[in-house]
Amino acid sequence: MLVDSNPPLLHNYGALLHKPSSKTPQLHENHITEECQLPLIDLEGLKSLDMIHRLECARMICRASSEWGFFQVVNHGINPELIKKMRGEQVKLFSAPFEKKQNAGLLNNSYRFGTPSATHPSQFSWSEAFHIPVSKISDQACYGEFASLREVMEEFSAAMSSLSKVLAEVLINNLGNQEEALEDICESSSCFLRLNRYPACPFSPDMFGLVPHTDSDFLTILCQDQVGGLQLMKDSKWVAVKPNPDALIVNIGDLFQAWSNDVYKSVEHMVMANEKTERYSIAYFLCPSYDSLIGSCTSRESSIYRKFTFGEYRSQVQEDVKKLGHKVGLSRFLISEDRPALAIR
Repeated sequence: MLVDSNPPLLHNYGALLHKPSSKTPQLHENHITEECQLPLIDLEGLKSLDMIHRLECARMICRASSEWGFFQVVNHGINPELIKKMRGEQVKLFSAPFEKKQNAGLLNNSYRFGTPSATHPSQFSWSEAFHIPVSKISDQACYGEFASLREVMEEFSAAMSSLSKVLAEVLINNLGNQEEALEDICESSSCFLRLNRYPACPFSPDMFGLVPHTDSDFLTILCQDQVGGLQLMKDSKWVAVKPNPDALIVNIGDLFQAWSNDVYKSVEHMVMANEKTERYSIAYFLCPSYDSLIGSCTSRESSIYRKFTFGEYRSQVQEDVKKLGHKVGLSRFLISEDRPALAIR
């Protein structure tokens, strides 16, 4: 007999499996054919006194954002000791009893586990998370008995924010249109920090730790441990990302794809659960305010997407997930109706 986990993921997943309309799912339809090494970029190049080296580093960032939608960065400026402290506080937080995580109002009452909206096993994520607005990180009321987490989260969030702005500036400069700077749209107060835990799963390797999706922000920076499990879609097949202990992972979000007029790619990705080992990660999401208008950086005549606000985009995503069971995303905002849909299945 399987022992349920903290949180009670097994109970929720089991309820989906035993629905009369449910059949045993084939969760991972496209089998892994290879393990990939993401483009690895040394950000020391951006500080070089040699202009050629600076330009080459920027070129690598932009090329990876266009060809992969993902890349890794080393010498990123975030102290390894800070990452270590943040991981220790994260493990301590997730080790708390489920009832405390769910009901104690921790981190702006942002705790979530599994997938409450799932109606089919293929929509269920075997994970738990705190998804907290950066604007709430300094609020003492968010921490309860986990007071030591606050100072570390403040420092970690500030470091991730600085890095995200450096990378965004490189990507914007490459587009050659400075009329609307991204920093005027994305403020630190509108961004998010997400703490993730993926418990060991008795259904692995067939269970999603996090279902296939694209990110709905401008840019995501991921700090993960060495367990692995992250996969992305590359050349119409799923590939596994090999963990690098010295690197952070960066990926383009839907808003940057729209804003760049498809120059940069928001790529579908997911996390597969591990049968024996739990996994931890921390993601920083560079987001605009909900009323910020997302338009193309190119001329209006050649724009692929109509203008929309971040709030409008989030509402449409939530509506689609509720009605269809999956995110549709950017294809909802295409100007030309005969363009192929980009729905996430």
